[in-house]
Amino acid sequence: MSQRELRSILTATVVAAFLSAFMGSALNIALPTIGNELAMTAVQLSWVPTAFTLAAAMLLVPLGRLADIHGRKRFFILGLLVSVVSYILAMVVRSGEALLAVRVIQGLGAALLFATSTAILTSSFPPGERGRVLGINTAAVYTGLSAGPFLGGVLTQNFGWRSIFLVSAGLALVAAALAWRIPAEWAEAKGQSFDLAGSLIYGAAVAATMFGLSRLPGREGGALMLAGAAGLVAFVAWEQRVANPVLNIGLFRHNRVFTMSNLAALINYSATTAVGFLLSLYLQYIRALPPQAAGLVLVAQPVMQALFSPAAGRLSDRVESRIVASAGMAITATGLATLIFVGPNTPLVLLIGSLVLLGFGFALFSSPNTNAVMSSVARPDYGVASATLGTMRLTGQMLSLGVTMLLFALFIGPVQITPEVYPAFLTAMRVAFIIFAALCFAGVFASLARGNFHHEETKEGEK
Repeated sequence: MSQRELRSILTATVVAAFLSAFMGSALNIALPTIGNELAMTAVQLSWVPTAFTLAAAMLLVPLGRLADIHGRKRFFILGLLVSVVSYILAMVVRSGEALLAVRVIQGLGAALLFATSTAILTSSFPPGERGRVLGINTAAVYTGLSAGPFLGGVLTQNFGWRSIFLVSAGLALVAAALAWRIPAEWAEAKGQSFDLAGSLIYGAAVAATMFGLSRLPGREGGALMLAGAAGLVAFVAWEQRVANPVLNIGLFRHNRVFTMSNLAALINYSATTAVGFLLSLYLQYIRALPPQAAGLVLVAQPVMQALFSPAAGRLSDRVESRIVASAGMAITATGLATLIFVGPNTPLVLLIGSLVLLGFGFALFSSPNTNAVMSSVARPDYGVASATLGTMRLTGQMLSLGVTMLLFALFIGPVQITPEVYPAFLTAMRVAFIIFAALCFAGVFASLARGNFHHEETKEGEK
């Protein structure tokens, strides 16, 4: 490909990456306003990000496989168009239930994008440049996360929370126009069959697990989680029997770098996703900050991620990914540990310091870990690898939000967040950060256990 064509590919995926991150972080800031307007309880509010994440997690692997069969560019553009429609629908909802339904549609659009963007980049750029472009793409995500809290606060405070969806729809249209100019198409599994049964088993297992988390500690929650675990076992057994599985289980059995890098991603996202959600509620309820001011505080973490992700990606082209990513995981764990001590009167400068530490750690982890996953497989497996990594990310996000929902149910109950329940909210938040910090410290060992990997050891299918 020419340099002009490569720039077109990188620009389209960067805009899409920015959009997905901006939407989520901007909406986090608007949650208290949404809760007040639509009369949503604390548990219902936690479903606003969770409904999106659950839908995306259920659909990502099947859609990644379909994109390998029918064309990644086609599915990438479809994801942007679905997102535009869902944003328009979100601007007219009048109830919490309707908003949650729209968030499911937005999850579908995001799954289409997550399943294709990393695979498109990896297919287009040679191994020696992957760390750099994946770092740029990751920086776009964190730039979106940086802009989201501030711009989301400005939009919510001055124009209402629905304006966030209007801005996002415009960005999605721009990204679709850029994607239309991508000169190539990738469908390396063209002509192969699609594993519909495996996809249904997988989706049902993920849904049962997540709904079970939200209903713990009741019997129904335990039963659903057991059903989810049984479904995942059945999914693995089924995938080993079919000729063209939706997820190649053999990659996990025979590729240590791939397996441990995905596990590290799962742990990292499980430990960090709920931070923005919890601190958004803390700053606006406990500290009584307006949305715009709360957004300015939260922007500290993604700014650090945006600044350092490209350098971390380039570093992983020369230094073992496990060293860079493991150091990032350890720094992230330290940042989470400092948040355990946040109280009603914690100086904001200390909170910002914790977020800076978190952002720097996550920047060191994310790009090198993605580079390790994508460089550990052959070209025919890029789509599967991209979808698997995306699934680890979304499953981790889902688990993080699921733990938060469980703690809200245990400590706060099915009520709106009012001054009477502020002490219970603070207790739930502290317990959450204890769990997340411990999980992230354990993740350091999973990251180190992947072993060394050099880009010269590219699989035969790459040659």
